[in-house]
Amino acid sequence: VVFFVSVLIGENRMIKRLAIVVSLAIAGTSAPVYAQERPAADPADVESVDAIVTALYDVISGAAGVERNWDRMRSLFIDGARLIPTGTRPDNDGNGLRVVTVEDWIEQVGPMLVRDGFFEIETNRVTQQFGHVVHAFSTYDSKRTADDPEPFMRGINSIQLFDDGTRWWLVTVFWKQETPDSPIPREYLGS
Repeated sequence: VVFFVSVLIGENRMIKRLAIVVSLAIAGTSAPVYAQERPAADPADVESVDAIVTALYDVISGAAGVERNWDRMRSLFIDGARLIPTGTRPDNDGNGLRVVTVEDWIEQVGPMLVRDGFFEIETNRVTQQFGHVVHAFSTYDSKRTADDPEPFMRGINSIQLFDDGTRWWLVTVFWKQETPDSPIPREYLGS
């Protein structure tokens, strides 16, 4: 940054010094995206891919009338994380998606989960990893009570995760529910 600013402003020493000071001040105040304030995570929730995916399903699940631990949910996600439901758009028979923040999702969907009861259970997972980046294709069943014999909905969560060297973070949860025209492929159903 300092080099490019120096080239742009030429040889004027006073301006060059000011540009260096400003550039260093800006560089010194930038922080990693995951270092901003949020509720502290339970170390057991973020120690592995299995732990954080289990925590994600656990935190959104519960009986009707039971408030969820939204601070626990917030603690799982990196700043800037997105939740992205997809589906068929009734207005044009095409596919659509909606991109929301964790806070938007908690505000918009959270009350329905508490009102109606909701249990999402992972039934299969296919995971790929390259270094500190993981993609999990996580098949789920959704039920209103834990004892429901059959799910009212099934689908796949495409979950992107990041390991910063001290813990795992959820970056994106992007999902599609199963429909009669789009059943879950056999390879994602598990045994």
